[in-house]
Amino acid sequence: MGGPYPAGSIQRLTAPGATTPTSLVEHYATPHVSPERGAAADPAGNAPSTTVTDQAAATIIHAADHSTAAQELHYHAAAQAVTEPVAPRQLPPPVRHFAGREAELRALTRLLPNVAETAGTVLITAIDGTAGIGKTALAVYWAHQVAERFGDGQLYVNLRGFDPSGTPMKPAEAVRGFLDAFAVPPQRIPAGLDAQVALYRSLMAGKTMLVVLDNARDAEQVRPLLPGAPGCVAVVTSRNQLTSLVAREGAYPLPLDLLTHQEARDLFTRRLGNDRVAAEPDAAAAIVIRCARLPLALAIVAARAATQPSVPLAALAGELQDTATGLDTLSTGDAATDVRAVFSWSYHALTSGAARLFRLLGLHPGPDTSAAAVASLAGLTPATARPLLTELARAHLIVEHVPGRYTFHDLLRAYATHLTCSGDPAEERQAAVSRALDHYLHTAHGAARLLGPDRVPITLSRLSPGVTPETPTDHGQALKWFTTERPLLLAAIQVAAGAGFDTHVWQLTWTLTDFLRRQGHRRDWAAAGRAALHATQRLADSSAQACAELNVGGADLEAGRFDEAHAHLQHALDLYGKAGDRLGQARSHLNLAMVWERQRCRHADALDHARQALDLSLAAGHEPGQAAALNAVGWFYAQLGDYEQALAYCQRALALLQRLGDRSCEASTWDSLGYAYHHLGDHAGAIACYRRSLVLWRDLGDRNEEATSLTGLGDAHCTEGNPDAARLVWQEALTILNELGQAEGENVGVKLHQLDYLDTGDKGLKSAVSPL
Repeated sequence: MGGPYPAGSIQRLTAPGATTPTSLVEHYATPHVSPERGAAADPAGNAPSTTVTDQAAATIIHAADHSTAAQELHYHAAAQAVTEPVAPRQLPPPVRHFAGREAELRALTRLLPNVAETAGTVLITAIDGTAGIGKTALAVYWAHQVAERFGDGQLYVNLRGFDPSGTPMKPAEAVRGFLDAFAVPPQRIPAGLDAQVALYRSLMAGKTMLVVLDNARDAEQVRPLLPGAPGCVAVVTSRNQLTSLVAREGAYPLPLDLLTHQEARDLFTRRLGNDRVAAEPDAAAAIVIRCARLPLALAIVAARAATQPSVPLAALAGELQDTATGLDTLSTGDAATDVRAVFSWSYHALTSGAARLFRLLGLHPGPDTSAAAVASLAGLTPATARPLLTELARAHLIVEHVPGRYTFHDLLRAYATHLTCSGDPAEERQAAVSRALDHYLHTAHGAARLLGPDRVPITLSRLSPGVTPETPTDHGQALKWFTTERPLLLAAIQVAAGAGFDTHVWQLTWTLTDFLRRQGHRRDWAAAGRAALHATQRLADSSAQACAELNVGGADLEAGRFDEAHAHLQHALDLYGKAGDRLGQARSHLNLAMVWERQRCRHADALDHARQALDLSLAAGHEPGQAAALNAVGWFYAQLGDYEQALAYCQRALALLQRLGDRSCEASTWDSLGYAYHHLGDHAGAIACYRRSLVLWRDLGDRNEEATSLTGLGDAHCTEGNPDAARLVWQEALTILNELGQAEGENVGVKLHQLDYLDTGDKGLKSAVSPL
């Protein structure tokens, strides 16, 4: 029906008059099928080997229950569906002036011959120690040394286990990043963590790969990310001793101590140059001691000395002694290991503009940021902010880890936060947070309108002075922006809720809804929706609460929580009614219609809601809403068996949608037309409509509706007497539904099971499947 809840719902699998099978396949799994080639594609995109497909199908179809083995076979088959093999190379660059750690490097390398001798993974843990001790530097340096031994690729992720923002990376986010590195299309990524882990491990099966899991919080965060195949090695770094991982998984502990005095001096010398150190050997020795032989502290001191050649090393050593109070919350318990003084030198060497920018970065949500967002945070133009960012990067206070995006070590983040909280007035900090939230809200709002032009509009608050939002100009740019910024936007919702910016909470959630739904991030959608609802209740804003109720109701509807969905949507309808908001009422009616259809198959009641939505959209003069409602009315007429009326309404919707350029609702309308033509006996017309729908769904990345249209296309092929074509598209639909955890996959499985009887020779197609 357009928007978040198009009319072509998956529930049509059991609609009256559909191709209804008569038996149930207990479990099944098949690889991706390419309709163009007519057979399953192998990982290289070549003609398929039917051995894998037939064997997998035979094994799973005869399984007695949803066993672990069957699930693993399914995701192994899904992994085979990736059209081209990918060898990720995700290791960050090694530290240029790496020094010392010879014993640790030898210990790591000695473990490699054991990989071939074991049935599982060699796991190296307890590259552990205090912050800034060089855990990441060691892991990455060694990984580059041995990378050639892992020809199938190297994966890397920073798990943010000790991120001052307060939220370590969830395993699901890390696994999703690894699947992206393997170029798994979004429509093939399962919804649940267990399913994603199974696919991730299947992709690594038979490969020799290195996985670096950096900055882990605890063993539970790490376990889902461990590869399960021989030939793979996982290296974990953490500030905690992962004792349970050593005990349970047989991990190899490698505690990392401070550098020896000689190693620390070598590191300082390599960074600064031998001549400068040789000219002041006593001062250099004092610096090594007062930096507690901590690599991070030594690197920062060397950077300052190199950029200020006229400042004697003795002066720097004196500053260390005078200000050695430490980052108390990140101290090892030994005052000599304190690094706050070291950070202060780089900070005080900055220009006033760069120093202010560094402080404000301590208030920014999320793991990294774009240059444009930094500019808004500080109330600067992008042109003014860029040289300040360059200055900070040169001082090693931030890192441009990808072009145009910046991050910094969690110690530096904590230091920046300390500086702004202790030195900047509260009103200035509040204004900076407001500007950052405004930047993301206004950018996300523009992107959301490109993804879903038929959605109920919201009115944003006035943009804060000094904010320059980004401006995606088309659907592709909007989708890319949301994909990049999703973790940050979710963090921004949490920051906004904690800082009292409740309007930003519910409006940011509104902007994310379409993207989260289409990409399968259901948990994020539900969590953000409930945060928005709580925010609107605190605001006591009935219009905002109506929007939040509608959003939460939609999340519950997609998750199959129909009673909860009905309650939220009815409440939204009541609130919109009291406010006289016709468009909000129309959207509530459309969603309530979906509840009546999906939960109770009461299509007459659903049609009544759709008609009310159409009347309200006409009264409001809102053409996108009219088109969505026209399609909904046509769909429910088709469910009631009045296919001519269905065609009439859907064709009106299609003409309007093509003029408006609303591709989501257009895709849904093509699907509805395919359904109507199918039931009128025009199979060629139905197939053409379903194919038009599929092109759009795939481009939009809407996996739910892609599966729905694939199922309808299979029904049309089946009825016209082409079981092979039906089998291909039903298999593809089944893969998507299983990945999303949708129960409707059982119905598609039954259809596939019945097609097996067509190979017996005498029986005609219509005797093998239920008639329409």
